[in-house]
Amino acid sequence: MSNVPLIALLTDFGAADGYPGVMKGVILGIAPGIPLVDLTHEIPPQDVRAAAWVLHTSWRSFPGGSVFLCVVDPGVGSARHPLAFHAGRHTFVGPDNGLFSYVLADQTNIRAVILDNPRYFPKGASATFHGRDIFAPAAAWLATGVAIEELGSALAAESLVRFAPPQPLWERDTLVAHCTHIDRFGNILTDVCGAEAQAVFAAPSVSLTIAGHTITARARTFAEGPEGALFLYQDSSGYLAIARRNGSAAVTLALPSPDIFKMTLRLSGIAFPG
Repeated sequence: MSNVPLIALLTDFGAADGYPGVMKGVILGIAPGIPLVDLTHEIPPQDVRAAAWVLHTSWRSFPGGSVFLCVVDPGVGSARHPLAFHAGRHTFVGPDNGLFSYVLADQTNIRAVILDNPRYFPKGASATFHGRDIFAPAAAWLATGVAIEELGSALAAESLVRFAPPQPLWERDTLVAHCTHIDRFGNILTDVCGAEAQAVFAAPSVSLTIAGHTITARARTFAEGPEGALFLYQDSSGYLAIARRNGSAAVTLALPSPDIFKMTLRLSGIAFPG
């Protein structure tokens, strides 16, 4: 049995205005009854890197055939391309501004197009709301079974805008890593995952330094973390993270979200997993 397609929406529009609802109205006008999932509308305004991270840790949980409509678009109306592409069993729609960097780094066999076929988009598209006038219609048409090649001109996968996802690196016996995301609970996620994250919890003792603080406590769950202190845990996507039980690690460290990608941390006490 084939999967029923759905459209997952990720934006920085918030809930105060009608922007997400208007996009849904456009979609349902083209694809009545299509399931719509609000992945999130609470990406910090214009924060393309935060959007890329949330998409990175979310899209694999969706069934094949899903369409991801992602609109965090500080360059709306500029020369940046409106984009749709297939990667694996999923389809992604949004601005070509780096938002899809993690997906592109993870996937091969990318088929991409510029959304420029006027047959599928209303005349007189707004210069400031491509989410309504270009991206929402594209996602809806794709969900109804229109081939991606019908929506516009082919675009070489290697030309798509992307930033290099951060990667931890070894400096002798110290792992230098990077902060990647702060969730709404104030937990701080890092780019340490896989064997290196497992090594953090297998070592007899570990020391992490960040923003002038040293953290040595580790816990498997939030409830097991030390009361009122920072500790390390492995999040549900497999990444090393920093938390404070019944509190905010970001607030404790005075770590503002806009500066998160400038922050590094240093881990000692673990062995190189290779």
